[in-house]
Amino acid sequence: MKIGFIGLPKSGKTTLFNALTGSSAAISAFSTQRVGPNLASVKVGDERVEKLAAIYKPKRKVYPTIDIVDLAGLNEGDCRADAFSGELMKLARTVEALAIILRNFKSDFQGDPHPLEDLKKIEEELLLADLIIAERRLEKIANNTKKGILTPAQKIEEQALHLVAEALNNGQPARELELDQSQELAIRCFQFLTRKPAIVILNSDECSFGKNEAVLQEISLKYRAIEFAGQFELELAQLDEESARAFMQDMGIKESARDRLTALAYEALGYISFFTVGEDEVRAWNIKRGATALEAAGTIHTDLARGFIAAECFHYLDLIEAGSDQAVRSNGHFKLVGKDYIVRDGDILSIRFNV
Repeated sequence: MKIGFIGLPKSGKTTLFNALTGSSAAISAFSTQRVGPNLASVKVGDERVEKLAAIYKPKRKVYPTIDIVDLAGLNEGDCRADAFSGELMKLARTVEALAIILRNFKSDFQGDPHPLEDLKKIEEELLLADLIIAERRLEKIANNTKKGILTPAQKIEEQALHLVAEALNNGQPARELELDQSQELAIRCFQFLTRKPAIVILNSDECSFGKNEAVLQEISLKYRAIEFAGQFELELAQLDEESARAFMQDMGIKESARDRLTALAYEALGYISFFTVGEDEVRAWNIKRGATALEAAGTIHTDLARGFIAAECFHYLDLIEAGSDQAVRSNGHFKLVGKDYIVRDGDILSIRFNV
């Protein structure tokens, strides 16, 4: 899972990136020069891993991770020439979701914050960037039509792109379009930014944190939203656990920024976790909600999917109630499932396979 941090310059993206990932990427309040993206991974905390480890006593515990890409700031008007053609914006199109960072702190250089106005600017830039790509591709398809070399696949692509372009021209992000499976497959390669799931992070200062309900409600009409005090979170990340916990209590923060972000990301992207257990390792894996046992096997290793026979399956809650997998087997909660079984959040799987 990969999330791209985007936002207007000096919105505090890199401060948040450092706070969340424990990185030390350079932060400058003065420079407007573009730099390459910062990349790091964060662990997805899950107390179920600890409880499973207490039962199986494995040699190691492994948590899933989320990759975070801190992209260079979007300047108003960036998309109007040949923007998004460089390596940086190519990277933006390869992330699974976007996290839009909005400045909600006063700046000596930018004055008072206007997060809703900033959000509108970013939305316009993303809409325009996608529209340029859609219209350029439609021009090429039109040329193929004139030459009489339009393929059936390109006809489907053309229909889908017309729907996308019409929506973008009306200020509607491509993610709101309901496309059929053939249309979805036809445009998937373009990686439209406005078709990606998006969340919004309101980056407030310490004084205003927790007092922006009206702004968050306005944002939540269109996006899943969360509020962080970026600079405070960065300072927290540099403290020992006991001191950090005390400061979080003073601010009324129950969970770390990392845990809150990963939970929101799972929700926005529709991810769940399943587990594999044993004496060697207890591991949590992330997978899209609605995925099958065969897809779960492929997440673990391609050979498991290729030679899939069946999956032994029981649920975390049944294990905790029973106390051991032997007890789960004896009380009827253990089952053998086929490749089309829909994996549930908290399922514990053991794949039978033959290659």
